[in-house]
Amino acid sequence: MIKEKIDDFYLSRQEERESEHIYVSEAGKCPRAVYFRIKGYAKKAMDARILRLLDHGGYTHLRIMGVLFSLGIVRASEIEIPSKELVSGRADAIVSLNNHLYVVEIKSVNRTAFNKLEEPDVDHLKQLQLYLHYFNINDGIIIYECKDTQDIKEFAVSYNKEEVDAMLEEFKKLKKKIESNIIPEIPKDIEKWRCDYCPYAEECVKIG
Repeated sequence: MIKEKIDDFYLSRQEERESEHIYVSEAGKCPRAVYFRIKGYAKKAMDARILRLLDHGGYTHLRIMGVLFSLGIVRASEIEIPSKELVSGRADAIVSLNNHLYVVEIKSVNRTAFNKLEEPDVDHLKQLQLYLHYFNINDGIIIYECKDTQDIKEFAVSYNKEEVDAMLEEFKKLKKKIESNIIPEIPKDIEKWRCDYCPYAEECVKIG
């Protein structure tokens, strides 16, 4: 009855991001999946539960940002990166602490993932490194909130030029393949879980 209506509500709100750019949030993802998205390949639709989880993450972000604004430390929020020639992205916030600027990224994770966190998730770290690069800021902070308990962990991150240069070089190679309609190879060291959860898995299997 009501559950079905709630599910239908979320399913009807699914929107496909249409862009010829590579997103900062795709740092660390399989290049073939990025290619499929940009080229408009068919993808497996998310179920309503996953969409609700994403919605929950959005509210977590708004709530924490509200606190940061109340503290008076926010200098900018939802900031698009200055250059979009290669990649496109939007950082959560830039804050000032003791007259020092930090790029802040806010993430929400379940209890199991939260309890295992001893350092930032690799993909999240790559995203933040790219934001530090494009905003020319040396330091950043990743804030994690546990969805189940609202406990918080934070990790300070410093800019790593070598890591960013390597990522940008890979993005350049991927962009050339996209422009030339060359489907990227699946990285040999790709983690199995990425393939298991990839919305383009069926298309990928067809190509081999």
